Amino acid sequence: MHDKVMGAGEQKLDSTAAEDARDQAQVLRTALDIYPATLTLDELVRELTVASPDFSEQDRIQRAVRDLTAGGLIQRIGDLVLPTRAAVNFNALPRE
Repeated sequence: MHDKVMGAGEQKLDSTAAEDARDQAQVLRTALDIYPATLTLDELVRELTVASPDFSEQDRIQRAVRDLTAGGLIQRIGDLVLPTRAAVNFNALPRE
């Protein structure tokens, strides 16, 4: 017996998690690409949403920054958003 209903709801959860992961990757790549330059959170949101006035577009970037900060990959200094030293060092490692 299942504790939850299987079906469309489960697919929606998977796609939401995948969207969140894509947003986080996009935010981290952007921060690493411009490092050591920095962006404010507002500048980052404008850059990644092509200045969309849509709240959901802005919110997804803000959530990604929040989640990456919690994970130790992005740091906020005032309104600035920048990659942590660990993220920069990992990014500098050679890829095989």
